[in-house]
Amino acid sequence: MALVLGAGAVLATALGGLFALTRQDRLHLVLGFSAGAVLGVALFDLLPESFELTTGRYPAATVALLIGLGFFAFTMVNRAVDVRESRRGALGAASLSLHSFLDGIGIGLAFQVSTSVGLVVAAAVLAHDFSDGINTVAVVLKNRGRGILALRWLAADAAAPLVGVGSTYLYALSDAHLGLVLAVFCGFFLYIGASDLLPESHHRHPKRLTAVLNLGGASLVWLAIHLATI
Repeated sequence: MALVLGAGAVLATALGGLFALTRQDRLHLVLGFSAGAVLGVALFDLLPESFELTTGRYPAATVALLIGLGFFAFTMVNRAVDVRESRRGALGAASLSLHSFLDGIGIGLAFQVSTSVGLVVAAAVLAHDFSDGINTVAVVLKNRGRGILALRWLAADAAAPLVGVGSTYLYALSDAHLGLVLAVFCGFFLYIGASDLLPESHHRHPKRLTAVLNLGGASLVWLAIHLATI
């Protein structure tokens, strides 16, 4: 069941990315939606999940520290990378792909707990994987990457959840340690959304419609996570 749902995540991610690739003339709108979705994943999914998984094992201050470290580490790496924008796009896409890999780990570990828990986690992952595909393509295209490069990163991002699910058959990771990893990725996503996608989506484009899409992306992620946990 976990592998089947992992394959579903592959399809959802691929469809989202292909949607973004075929709408390059409306890239600022895609970026607007992606900015909201990335921030929504960070604030409504990774942030609460990292605190929940580490409760009783690590203090909240430790989790907050790792979120900050993730944010500033991504900032420093982004600045250290050569000024070529295509490399920064690859860096962002790689981070999103790693997040998708962790999504797969989450599905696999949840099914190790019980089928019901696994289905809830899988529903949340599937709901926002469409946005993940859009986000991966948008990050590459925003940084002047070519369509073929975006397609390659989309393939990596789409395959990542299934690889993540498969990896859980080889090892076991405690909930607390998974929570710490999610905290670091929360910092990554806060940077990508707030410092990269959000400003670019509003650059030289109508602000009102883009702002609506910012809110729409975040709202869709929140709704998907909320419905999956009812």
